[in-house]
Amino acid sequence: MLSLVASPALGRGPLPAEGGGAGAVLRTVLAGGPMARTAVGRAVGLSAAAVSRHTADLIALGLLRELPPPDGPPRAGRPQLPLDVDTRHHLACGVHIGVPWLTFALLDLRGRVVAHERIPRQGDAAAVLRTVRGHLPGFTARRAAGRSLLGVGVVTGGWVDSERGVVVEHGPLGWRDVAVRDALAGVTRLPVHVDGHARALAMAELLFGAGQGSTELVQLFVGNVVDAAIATGGTVLRGRRSRAGDIGHLPVPGSAERCPCGRTGCLQATVSDRALAQRALRRGVVDRPDLDLLMARAADGDRGAVRLFEERLESIAPAAALLLDVLNPEVLVVSEAGLAAVPGLGAHLRAQVSAHARPAPDRLVAAGSFGLDILAVAACAGVLDSVFQRPMELRTARAS
Repeated sequence: MLSLVASPALGRGPLPAEGGGAGAVLRTVLAGGPMARTAVGRAVGLSAAAVSRHTADLIALGLLRELPPPDGPPRAGRPQLPLDVDTRHHLACGVHIGVPWLTFALLDLRGRVVAHERIPRQGDAAAVLRTVRGHLPGFTARRAAGRSLLGVGVVTGGWVDSERGVVVEHGPLGWRDVAVRDALAGVTRLPVHVDGHARALAMAELLFGAGQGSTELVQLFVGNVVDAAIATGGTVLRGRRSRAGDIGHLPVPGSAERCPCGRTGCLQATVSDRALAQRALRRGVVDRPDLDLLMARAADGDRGAVRLFEERLESIAPAAALLLDVLNPEVLVVSEAGLAAVPGLGAHLRAQVSAHARPAPDRLVAAGSFGLDILAVAACAGVLDSVFQRPMELRTARAS
């Protein structure tokens, strides 16, 4: 049967070495640190001299640091000072553009949320981007506490062409061909990373979450947009014009929900946050179609609210099992609001996926690793992925 767990998997081999030796060293310390240089060298297959050279460069950039020697009797020779990721100097900045909210976030180099703020999303694409341009400088000045910024991530759902920095299509927002990177390029002196939130979460899970140490992962995101991301060889697959992972129109058995595409029973139309909130209103579980309210009811143990999230997981499960069987990843991660609000729902997810997937002993099904911080983490993930892949290309700017 499937091995189904909701926690990060352990013992799966070293991280891939793409991105150069410095990147391999940095990612290895992220996954296993604090650790000695000799252990780093064994993990990445580099000589002691190469590890020392890369380590010196990474310390100079403020990405690694040496810790005091461990307690114990003194040993002959030069002491082995453990290396760890240095979280004191740099932060990643990001903005998640959702249907109800704009989420602004700062994360440290271990993917931990240092600060976040959210404000209502209002207006068309031009109005939203004006709001982001207006809010971002003040947010970083207030919350970065003088630490340097590594870049700005902008993440949203739908079809996002990350190479061009363009939101090609976002149905719930009504956006088409919105040049996000160009619109925000003048806000800071830093690179602007634009991506879809499923891909961003896949990067974050590989770096900090259930996929840490893995190279093959599938991320399924369920919100107002439903999409997937596929990582192979430790790299997130984008496909032509960044359209890989478009699963919103997979059929859901038994669903009669109408989809804007003209068909009935499409996955996104059936299980989106908007559809779930309307279902909750019709059943009298909430008095307005508000997902935050429904999550709060579920977290408080309201059986009607919990049942709605269970039903959504039951509708998601066939698509999740299909991805698991077709792509055969080491890890399948499902990020969904009910799993964040009621962690016990992870058992229901795993049971449902197990019922639909072909049994295999070496695959893991995990709830998303970031709980209620999911949008903040997604917003900054592209910046952090770039740093851990290509640290010697680092550019920073002070928040002001």
